[in-house]
Amino acid sequence: MDALTLTGIVTKEDDELFSSLCLELDVASAGETVEEAQTSLLEAVTLYIESAIESNLPIIRPVPLDENPQRENPDAVIAIFPFKVNVAIHAYA
Repeated sequence: MDALTLTGIVTKEDDELFSSLCLELDVASAGETVEEAQTSLLEAVTLYIESAIESNLPIIRPVPLDENPQRENPDAVIAIFPFKVNVAIHAYA
């Protein structure tokens, strides 16, 4: 597994905040612009995956259907974007 292909969603929260969510990992972030919310999500997902691997936790844990913005509040969805995260696993003795 060299890279994970994931899905991000950006929603408008209020006049000054956009939230972002990775559907496959249930990791969220936010920003003052759509671009900032997307960038913050990429950073949060990378940190989550690194921590999950180091702690031997499951990586994939999808957003519950009843919390998916596409289903629960589709009018708030501003952007849906695919992104990839490179995953490198190193063994140490």
